[in-house]
Amino acid sequence: MQHTAADPATCAALSTALDEPLTGTAAVARGWLCLEQRGPWGRNALVQSHLDPELGRALEATAAEHGVRVQLIRHPGRHADVPGDTSRRVLLANTTPGTGWLREHTLTDPAELLDLDFARIAAGHHDGWGQPVAAPVLLICTNGRRDLCCARLGRDLVTDLGGRHDNVIWETTHTGGHRFAPAAVLLPSGYTYGRLTAPAVEAVLSAAAAGKVALEHCRGRSTWNRAGQAAELAVREHLGEHLADALHITGSTSDQVEVAHQDGRSWQVAVRVRELDPPRLNSCGKAAVRPTTTEAVAISATPDQPPRPTRWA
Repeated sequence: MQHTAADPATCAALSTALDEPLTGTAAVARGWLCLEQRGPWGRNALVQSHLDPELGRALEATAAEHGVRVQLIRHPGRHADVPGDTSRRVLLANTTPGTGWLREHTLTDPAELLDLDFARIAAGHHDGWGQPVAAPVLLICTNGRRDLCCARLGRDLVTDLGGRHDNVIWETTHTGGHRFAPAAVLLPSGYTYGRLTAPAVEAVLSAAAAGKVALEHCRGRSTWNRAGQAAELAVREHLGEHLADALHITGSTSDQVEVAHQDGRSWQVAVRVRELDPPRLNSCGKAAVRPTTTEAVAISATPDQPPRPTRWA
């Protein structure tokens, strides 16, 4: 039996109905490499598209060694390859607060990307590659071969946006968390969102243009591990802090995270991982499982802090 995204048996519908928390569910990556690839995408798009599969496999493996995530992207709308049109846009981002960046380059041979120094990218160095991108971009997952919910809900969202924000919104391959579809990643900050609507996208982009982060629908900043994501969002809610680069994770264990503010304050955040009931699909077509959620359970200010403003920008 084939389900639609509105069917209560889909992973996104179940996640929403059970009010599964979004916090702390973003894919972890300090760098993002996004390669324009028109035409169809398979389940594992880097090796199942019109991109040379050996190149896709090599890019994914090399980048992953250094915490850089590789995505395929395409403009919303018509997806067929255009014969003779070999020009491709490439976006490259580092998400570190205060020093992050987004660069773009146009090329005809994607194999050139194997020459990138992914260790330096992850460490925050672009070494003059490409040109700076002034406006943030939003990558909306529409990888239908990976999960039905991304295909239907992601594409419906793109359609609802009605062609607004040209060159700011891209369709992309799997970003993690199909059950939170429509799912998206904002670059260069790396803030990741779920269950988006067209008005929510407008709010995300408006906040980003002002150097802020929209907290509604936010799953976390991909810069940090799951505990760091949950702790950072908890401190934001605690303070009412929306400046995107105001907070930084300065220490993290399995149950304790230190979050520092650029004004010198810091907090210890206790976090925990717990299983959720009842079991449910975490991806359409798979067996039901108990997902886990990472949550902040206590926030305490670090005592006797000297007034030592910290600058990351």
